Amino acid sequence: MSDGAISQDEIDALLSGVAIDGLNSSGHVGNGPTYNFDIPTLQKLADDLQPKVEENINKTTSASFTCDKPVVEESNRDRVLSKLPEVVIGVVADYNQGIKGSHLYLLAPEFALKIFQLVSSEEATEVDDMVLSVVSEFIATLISAEITQIDSVGKVPGLAYATPESINESKAMIMFPQGDFVLASYPLTLDGKAYTLWECIGGDAAEGITKALGGEDDAAALSPIDLGGMEAPASGSASMGQMGGMQNMGGMQQMGGMQNMGMNMGMPMGGMQQMGGMQNMGMPMGGMQQMGGMPNMGMNMGMNVPNVQQLQYPSLQTGMNAGEQGNISLIMDVFMEMTVELGRTKKSIKDILGMGEGTIIELDKLAGEPVDILVNHKPIAKGEVVVIDENFGVRVTEILSPMERVNELN
Repeated sequence: MSDGAISQDEIDALLSGVAIDGLNSSGHVGNGPTYNFDIPTLQKLADDLQPKVEENINKTTSASFTCDKPVVEESNRDRVLSKLPEVVIGVVADYNQGIKGSHLYLLAPEFALKIFQLVSSEEATEVDDMVLSVVSEFIATLISAEITQIDSVGKVPGLAYATPESINESKAMIMFPQGDFVLASYPLTLDGKAYTLWECIGGDAAEGITKALGGEDDAAALSPIDLGGMEAPASGSASMGQMGGMQNMGGMQQMGGMQNMGMNMGMPMGGMQQMGGMQNMGMPMGGMQQMGGMPNMGMNMGMNVPNVQQLQYPSLQTGMNAGEQGNISLIMDVFMEMTVELGRTKKSIKDILGMGEGTIIELDKLAGEPVDILVNHKPIAKGEVVVIDENFGVRVTEILSPMERVNELN
């Protein structure tokens, strides 16, 4: 802020809880958790929804929109902001049952006005409550189609979403999903005019959709306890000394020079007839007919031997993670009192009681000196007084540094 003015980037950074140097309040880069997204699976979902998006918007508007191939990518707040106009329509419709997580649609105001015009057959020059209501209803049809598609494949019981709520705001005020999320862009065309519908799916919701669609490997869905100690046998065979929890099995540790028998577990039982006390082992042992010296193995080899692992407890964390510390979006709708202070002075009770109409009070600020801007009676910025349509206003010229604000609190 070399000239005392606030740039748009600095305003966006302040609103998102991220410092100008890219660090949040916890000192870490970014402002939320990260995820490993299965983009191909989510792209397949978007491709399946492409004709339904076109069908729904044409049913809603009685027009002939064309929806081209959607693009699905991993994104975050900063990348999406670079794609959006300065003012945008945001429609929040979070998944809240079956799959849970943030879910947001975005479209330009001119697109919203076009939809309203086609639906109501009325001209609208600005986005009002009626326009937002029509947009919410249109988005509801798209989410219903998405849920139907997910449920037809994944069979998620009770999959549901919150009632869509539309807002018309500066793009910097939109509450995006925390951290990285999935962005699906649906390009639409009507009479040669191009529009774009953006869909932001939060990390938790994207992972839930991926699992419902079977996009993850089975092994990836297992817990660390399930995966503990599991090693894939080479070439379909395993030695008796490398079979998970079967290393020490009574009389099987030494079998007359056959510690590593290299038994092919996929071979049939063959002519296994007499093995001391092992007549009904039920274990595929190839063509082994007689294995003297193994009279009492002490177990039924036909059982699936469990791989017992010690339970590993996750480490407990008492503090908030980086995403929670920088999550200013949770309080974005809290109202705070903002005042502009022209100046101050101290007067005795005698002087105050002697005041009347026409009394002039001299303040401690010079004419033309910047005025103080206070939030909840605490200074946060300085500005200059302006007149807007016969009303007083203040233009912000300087934001106090965090150190200055701390000093003011003291």
